[in-house]
Amino acid sequence: MFEEPEWAEAAPAATGLRPVISSRPRAEAPSQIKGSKRRQLLATLHALEAASLPRQPASLPDSESEEEEEVRRKKKQAKRASLASASVQVGEKRKNKCQKRPPSSKSEEGEAERKKKFCKQGLLGNDLTEGQKKCQKATPGNTAQPLTNGVQTDPQIQKSSAADEPPKPSPGSSSAKPPQTLTRKQWRNRQKNKRRHKNKFRPAQAPDQVAAEALAETEVPSAPKPESQEARAEALRARMAQRLDGARFRYLNEQLYSKPSSAAQRLFQEDPEAFLLYHRGFQSQVKKWPLHPVDRIARDLRHRPASLVVADFGCGDCKLASSIRNTVHCFDLASLDPRVTVCDMAQVPLQDESVDVAVFCLSLMGTNIRDFLEEANRVLKPGGLLKVAEVSSRFEDVRGFLGAVSKLGFKVISKDLTNSHFFLFDFHKTGPPRVGPKAQLSGLKLQPCLYKRR
Repeated sequence: MFEEPEWAEAAPAATGLRPVISSRPRAEAPSQIKGSKRRQLLATLHALEAASLPRQPASLPDSESEEEEEVRRKKKQAKRASLASASVQVGEKRKNKCQKRPPSSKSEEGEAERKKKFCKQGLLGNDLTEGQKKCQKATPGNTAQPLTNGVQTDPQIQKSSAADEPPKPSPGSSSAKPPQTLTRKQWRNRQKNKRRHKNKFRPAQAPDQVAAEALAETEVPSAPKPESQEARAEALRARMAQRLDGARFRYLNEQLYSKPSSAAQRLFQEDPEAFLLYHRGFQSQVKKWPLHPVDRIARDLRHRPASLVVADFGCGDCKLASSIRNTVHCFDLASLDPRVTVCDMAQVPLQDESVDVAVFCLSLMGTNIRDFLEEANRVLKPGGLLKVAEVSSRFEDVRGFLGAVSKLGFKVISKDLTNSHFFLFDFHKTGPPRVGPKAQLSGLKLQPCLYKRR
């Protein structure tokens, strides 16, 4: 701020010049007073500036650096101790492996090379046991000497040894960590390395044996035998015939449900083998059912008197007649059994009111179901029993079906709708039909039971 002018300090700085002596007397008192006041002001200003600046703490002795150095030294000592304990454990493990391994020349050479490597790195030191020393002596020209303290001081060698095999903390050390569990991938890699190590020391195979194995692998398959070709051809023909039969069965089934019974009767009269094929396909479908409804009807009839006369409409292979002791009249469009009477089920050769039980087991087929039920009413005695079993998927309105049957002179006495595949109904005959032949009964129109292509 207030500084002395340069000319005030430059005057006495000149050297080699003599002071000019003037004859006039000097007036030094006022100039000296002014200079002293200026110096006092400058000193005061310097003092104020020094006071306004922040004081820096005096430098303390290097106590913190000494403490850090002590901590580093302790860590190094702990690390060296852990490495020493790890080297002891590695040495014991190597000794056990040397004792357990079978005496083979290749394995001894590999173990000797491994021991030589560890001795060069200085990991084993003076802690080598007698078994390890024997393994070490097995390699001639081994000039590596262990360190006196058993701890390697070279940091590069320590890093390489730690990368090869990580040190394991001793059980008594305070810094022991819990064992780490291997992941699935690590475990798989370890098992793969073990297998590789095991295959490495297997005895080499002879060249002749290797060539024989390679020839066996590349051997051309022999030509198939004629017998196998014939069997395959026969199986193919059987499979194709089965598919053809399935297609014909589906066609016949559709014809039976979409045409009246008179047309179906003419179809089977023109082609007698068609009924046999249809019956064979029907039996293959029956094997997949959990329950055959004809067995249920036969069980019910066995609890009734054997004197009752039964009329089986659409008997098929006469299974009901073979299951009960009653007299059974069997009717169908074609004959598979001598007991079958071939006829149209809308016109059976029986007298009026001549039977006690009329059975329709999966036989309400065609478009003239009303004619079948009216014919059953004709041949049944008053109070006779009508039993009906049909596929459940055919009924759209069960109540409408029961109402239509009641108009034809029947009364429902029981029904079983619990089965997932079939519905069973029992009716009593109450009298002749209550409606004329021209009356429309929409409840008797059932859905056709068509089989899908598999």
